[in-house]
Amino acid sequence: MSRIRRAARQNKTMLMKTGSYYVIHIGVAAMVAYAVTGNLWASLTLSLLEPTVQAVAFFFHEKAWDRAARRRASGAANEEQQPTPHPALQGT
Repeated sequence: MSRIRRAARQNKTMLMKTGSYYVIHIGVAAMVAYAVTGNLWASLTLSLLEPTVQAVAFFFHEKAWDRAARRRASGAANEEQQPTPHPALQGT
């Protein structure tokens, strides 16, 4: 349980962003599903199921992008630390 709490604290902003996206997505999905089906229960079921899966996918999508950004930043920092060869030696 402490791992979950620690992960939640470390990702608080991202979790809040995911939560707000989830609420908006449910509202939009419910309206679209009702417009298509005309059935309130079907629209509520669809509007809760699909955004829930999307919210989980969004969280991991954001984590992957953050990891990629850290790798790019790390790679750029490593390139800056390596000495540049003398221009006369580059052609050899």
